[in-house]
Amino acid sequence: MQQGSGFLTPRQRRLAWLGFLLAALQAPVSAKFSSDDSWLFSLCVALMVATVIIADDASRRRPADATPAE
Repeated sequence: MQQGSGFLTPRQRRLAWLGFLLAALQAPVSAKFSSDDSWLFSLCVALMVATVIIADDASRRRPADATPAE
């Protein structure tokens, strides 16, 4: 049984991880040095990128011959 391929290429996957880490690290730094709540934007971006990475992982772990559920 072969594993399915994800929708991200290996390069896109590395860039997604880099973007997630940068956004996740920027949120607490921004919260410390900013008086407003703009750090929440960095947190939301990090969560959206994490969702894409998790969806790509799920499609990679699905067997190649499996059909999506309808």
